[in-house]
Order: sequence, then C-alpha cells, then structure tokens
Amino acid sequence: MSSDLPAAAHRVGADYPEVWDAFTALGKACGEAGPLDARTRHLVKLAIALAGRSEGATHSHVRRALGDGVPVEELRHVALLAAPTLGLQAAVAGLTWIDDIARAEAAKA
Repeated sequence: MSSDLPAAAHRVGADYPEVWDAFTALGKACGEAGPLDARTRHLVKLAIALAGRSEGATHSHVRRALGDGVPVEELRHVALLAAPTLGLQAAVAGLTWIDDIARAEAAKA
C-alpha cells in the first residue's frame, strides 16, 4: 500500500484486503480507460477532491501529483479555478490544503 495514503486508508486495506484490492484495481482501470496523460489525471483528481470538499483526498492527490513532478503552481491554479464554481471560500480552503502538503514535502527535501 502506498505510503502517501492517510492512516484510515491503511486500516481499511489491512482490515479488508479484498475490498482494498478491488478499489485500487478500479482506480487503475479508470485511469487507463481514456486518453488523459498522468499530469492531466492528477489535476482532474485534485479538482474532484476540491469539489467534494475533502481535505484528506486533496492532501493525498497533492502528495501524489508532487511526487510525479507536477509543479505546485499548477495545483494552486486548480484551486483558483474552483472559485467561480465552488466559491471563494472553497478555493481558499483548497489553497490552504495544497500548501499544507507542499510545505511538508519541501521540508522533507
């Protein structure tokens, strides 16, 4: 299981390995089902996490995107693009969640 996942996801994987395996297989199949490249998929998944107002999913997708070389400026732009649709409050929350992880990853380096 990936180390960039929250502790709760690790617990689900440990407690219900068949469910976890099916879930990860679905994610892999969905990612491979269309023409979007990895960078675009990262940005779309981040936008979905922001729209769902999920701090945990946002953190996870930011970690993965940064790990695959997506610049933090592009991730922050996704949050700004959310403002007209989701509202300024959601965009600011998204920027905060993105910056939480960007700072933590920069401190590791």
